[in-house]
Amino acid sequence: MAALDAIDRNILRLLRLDARMSNASLAADVGLSPSACLRRIKLMEQAGVIRGYTALVDTSNVEASIAVIINITLERQTEDHLDRFEAAVRKHPEIRECFLMTGGSDYLLRVEVANAGEFERIHKEILSAMPGVSRIHSSFAIRNVLATRPRGRR
Repeated sequence: MAALDAIDRNILRLLRLDARMSNASLAADVGLSPSACLRRIKLMEQAGVIRGYTALVDTSNVEASIAVIINITLERQTEDHLDRFEAAVRKHPEIRECFLMTGGSDYLLRVEVANAGEFERIHKEILSAMPGVSRIHSSFAIRNVLATRPRGRR
């Protein structure tokens, strides 16, 4: 796929706000016909620019869930160490997000657990067993203050 233009970036911005908005509304907002808008979305999906769609769930209304933010420091920051760690992370659905970072740690992970005992299991069986990990620093979130939400909704 060619580089994203201003219209593609606008489509992505609007989909980040509300991925369920109708194609007709999206097309009108970006100044395209519905068929041209859908064609651009399909191209971005095929190119992997759009990797999928998800729902933001208020877990306090559904299930008991505690977000844990984890800073990981690796023994070494070589390409091989980074690749092995990232491959291991992808094997564990318990890890909801993983970011390669600058600063004091190499990676920031987010997991959601029902209780401290579940986190202890994840820490012992998964995080501590990851290749090249030299330090794990975990923080339990008290509450989510802001997550991207569809416009006009709370």
